[in-house]
Amino acid sequence: MEKKTLFDKVWDSHVVLEVPNGPQILYIDQHLIHEVTSPQAFAELEERSIPVFRPQQIVATADHNVATKNQHLPIVDDLARNQVEMLTKNCAKNGITLYGLGHQYQGIVHVIAPELGITQPGMTLVCGDSHTSTHGAFGSIAFGIGTSQVAQVFASQCLLLNKPKSLRVNVNGKLAKNVSPKDVILYVISKIGTNSGTGYFCEYAGNVFREMSMEGRMTVCNMSIEMGARGGMIAPDETTFDYIKGRKFAPVGEELIQKIEYWKTLTSDDDAIFDKEYHFDAEDIAPMITYGTNPGMGIKITDTIPVVEDASFDKSLDYMGFKKGESLINKPINYVFIGSCTNSRIEDFRAVAQYIKGKQKASNVNALIVPGSQQVAKQIQEEGLTAVFEAAGFEIRQPGCSACLAMNDDKVPAGEYCVSTSNRNFEGRQGQGARTLLASPLVAAATAIEGKIIDITKQLN
Repeated sequence: MEKKTLFDKVWDSHVVLEVPNGPQILYIDQHLIHEVTSPQAFAELEERSIPVFRPQQIVATADHNVATKNQHLPIVDDLARNQVEMLTKNCAKNGITLYGLGHQYQGIVHVIAPELGITQPGMTLVCGDSHTSTHGAFGSIAFGIGTSQVAQVFASQCLLLNKPKSLRVNVNGKLAKNVSPKDVILYVISKIGTNSGTGYFCEYAGNVFREMSMEGRMTVCNMSIEMGARGGMIAPDETTFDYIKGRKFAPVGEELIQKIEYWKTLTSDDDAIFDKEYHFDAEDIAPMITYGTNPGMGIKITDTIPVVEDASFDKSLDYMGFKKGESLINKPINYVFIGSCTNSRIEDFRAVAQYIKGKQKASNVNALIVPGSQQVAKQIQEEGLTAVFEAAGFEIRQPGCSACLAMNDDKVPAGEYCVSTSNRNFEGRQGQGARTLLASPLVAAATAIEGKIIDITKQLN
């Protein structure tokens, strides 16, 4: 019998039709949409008089360009207001469920779908957003699509695709206690580069991923796109099943029992062949930070910036204001952003609160706490974390993509440094001229307290 990878099993079970020597038609179980990439697709369908085929398999929310202050007031920015209004109008017209501003389930699309139990193992999920890879943490095939593909899924609930090749990243061993899932994925990308996954779908394997919480697995899969992979996935297990049970749209009773029996089959067969494979030792991983303008330009926080002779490398360091061979320890930082679809879940904020409790942020730092969803915001309040953040001088905002990308009011000024828990450090990503250093919530919290980058390993050990 043919040995299959986890990716093969989920992909092959969704192929509707195969074109000889050509692409395949893949059925999509769940389509997630937001205000930025859906208006053009709705307009295309309307122009062609094509109805939305299965609106009950679409869920919408507003996240990218919404304000994170005074969300009860009208949106000031014309483009953002128009996009949110168009989303509201299009959802109402086509019978699509919308968790818009003011709704108890509103939030970042990649945070709300898992927390509501919409994301489940063995599914195919798409969204007009590259970090849809997040949902692969459940053993689903989840990936970002372009606007024309959003229209394809609206019209047919299917996509015409060539099957990607398979890649496996194995990390085994014991992580140091202060090394988080964000450090693991930043380390992996720093080692294999931002193009290593191009043309591939990545499976994460090894005890390090098996021992992670679901929120940690989501952080890892979220950044699969940053290594160039179409998506990432982790085989579902008891941790996955326990996370799903009891969530609003999760199956219950006999249906849940049957689904779990199926979900247990979603593992790569022994001896399944991957097109490419990497192995790493957990003991080699330490708290990480990036120094350049792509997520692969990362180092252990105690290391120095490598000496590389390359024009694009020089350009990146020039933008960041850093030098080859330089240590980032004691580098002053003015902004700290803890949020985004990578690290805005309750587990992230618990880690931050535990570290900063009883401390005070440095006077030179603007420290933002931005929950990934209304439900996370509620948890922060109910668990008493609000008081911890406020006592330490952190500012708590309302849910949204916020300072991850400069599509809303939360921009970092030109020339300023921001330690960010988000996923991209591209030029201008957080605002024109802004300089982004990617890190874990713990490193971000320590930076806010000290007003500079510190050797967190010394402090915690």
